[in-house]
Amino acid sequence: MNLLKTLAAISSMTMLSRVTGLLRDTLIARAFGASAFNDAYIVAFRIPNLFRRLLAEGAFSQAFVPILSEYRGKQGQEASKTLVDHVANTLVWSTLAVTALGIVGAPLLVHLIGSGLQEIDATIWMTRLMFPYISFMSFVAMAGGILNTWRQFKIPAFTPVLLNLSSIVASLFLQSHLEHPIYAMAIAVFVGGVMQVAIQLPALIKIGMLPRLSWNPAAGLGDPGVRRVLRKMGPAVFAVSAAQISLMINTSIASRLVEGSISWLTYADRLMEFPTALLGVALGTILLPGLSKAQADGDPREYSALLDWGLRLTFLLAMPAAVGMATLAEPLIATLFHYGKFSDEAARMSARPLIAYSVGLLGIILVKTLAPAFYARQDIRTPVRIAIGVLIATQLMNWLFVPHIAVAGLALSISLGACINAGFLFTGLRRRGIYHPLPGWPLFLLKLALACAAMGAAAWFSAAQVDWLAMRQHALLRIAALVVVIALCGAVYFGALLAMGFRFRDFKRIAR
Repeated sequence: MNLLKTLAAISSMTMLSRVTGLLRDTLIARAFGASAFNDAYIVAFRIPNLFRRLLAEGAFSQAFVPILSEYRGKQGQEASKTLVDHVANTLVWSTLAVTALGIVGAPLLVHLIGSGLQEIDATIWMTRLMFPYISFMSFVAMAGGILNTWRQFKIPAFTPVLLNLSSIVASLFLQSHLEHPIYAMAIAVFVGGVMQVAIQLPALIKIGMLPRLSWNPAAGLGDPGVRRVLRKMGPAVFAVSAAQISLMINTSIASRLVEGSISWLTYADRLMEFPTALLGVALGTILLPGLSKAQADGDPREYSALLDWGLRLTFLLAMPAAVGMATLAEPLIATLFHYGKFSDEAARMSARPLIAYSVGLLGIILVKTLAPAFYARQDIRTPVRIAIGVLIATQLMNWLFVPHIAVAGLALSISLGACINAGFLFTGLRRRGIYHPLPGWPLFLLKLALACAAMGAAAWFSAAQVDWLAMRQHALLRIAALVVVIALCGAVYFGALLAMGFRFRDFKRIAR
């Protein structure tokens, strides 16, 4: 399997997801602006989303995929199917229990996380409606782990598009028919969760891995493989929870700042997630099964070489993304969100945390590339210890930055925390002798730095020729201007690399 081609395929699916996600966010911004009701929706969605990442998608995938890969390689299809059945039963029943508790305890959760919100009752209502999303996504996370292990990457990468489509339809057609229009977005999350489950089923049937669930919640707990997954999930929950707890703390801090702060931070976060998903998530998706196989095969050279390939691609694409995000922050925010109720002030204020995110974008993406190197070795404790230290450091930086630069300080703390995280992960791999960089790194980084400097100058100069906020009534013209600027930046960056001897065929890699 050509990994570069596979990465391109996954990134194209992820691109579709992010483009529809940006369209969704543009429509939400147009309909609700940076209002108190929009803040309420954001907080309400973050609560079940937090539990989803803790219990299903994040911690579960990190623990499950390496063990499933081991079963498939050493014990075959039948043993793998038994493991899938038992794990699925445990996961689904446990998340259903969490969902029930969350619906009952929604008022307490909302007051803990968003005590500064103006629309508390609306937040509680939407939280209750969206809590089943945890159960839907737990199944989706498990299905994605199975399909990725079988090298079926496209369906898991496409799945998030369905939530975006559901939200787009709700923002266009449903919200105008409700007494509280923002409730349409919560309904869309519920419907989108059902759709994401449904699309996994045919793909699982095709590879013979559709789980059989039991009415007995305890069925499968005696399986040694399930117990191994649960033991690995314990530390993984702490690893994932550190970042999510930091996000929740930031949300609570933002709720105590001026009205709209949560929305400003969220719109910046949406744009930051675009390159993070296109590269970081896509690379992590490819690397984890490949690294797990190399570990199971006892092939340290392949393990290190695969990781080196991933790191070079990360630097090649994340560095210009960070430069572009910093220099084009206001043009990006204005072009995507500056419509309807989204004011000039909201556009300017959303650009500030986006610039702060650009400081640590490389670190954010590197974490998603480096962490699978530990998970594939079933070492989750090391990333946990690092993540807990980073959580403490991030909150100390909040104490330092927020009084001076407000909501941008929250983004800057996350950025610097990610860089610290990536630094410790890299140091851990080197000290253990797991990763041995291949020759040529210093010259590689020098060429990237020169190309990024040229691109940054082109971005700054070209963006300065347009008054982006003044073009509010000329949406198509503003979009065309942004496309031209981005195309110019890409041409300058990749043209400079080609002039310095880069050949992209050098990044081609075949999976063993």
